Amino acid sequence: MAAMVTVFRSRLRDVHEGYDEKADEMERAARAVPGFVDFKSFVADDGERVSIAVFDSAESHAAWRDHADHRVAQRQGRDEWYAEYHIQVCELILEHSFSY
Repeated sequence: MAAMVTVFRSRLRDVHEGYDEKADEMERAARAVPGFVDFKSFVADDGERVSIAVFDSAESHAAWRDHADHRVAQRQGRDEWYAEYHIQVCELILEHSFSY
């Protein structure tokens, strides 16, 4: 089974009270899903946020996508926090690494 990678690019509205707490809660919930592999989040100088979530299969990715608390947070994000977002879900077809 191929790993699934979600790239979530977003920008927050000027007012986004409660976002950081909810993001931390959702990261903990994602890490508890069987098949979770990794999660990283970055903020660029221009304010764009990029989060990358990796699950070991399409099934584990779907379990996270459909997680009840995650669905509520998605709706809350659209209603309260995000000015915009773009999601890409990719199947990992090749992976290389190097460590010095």
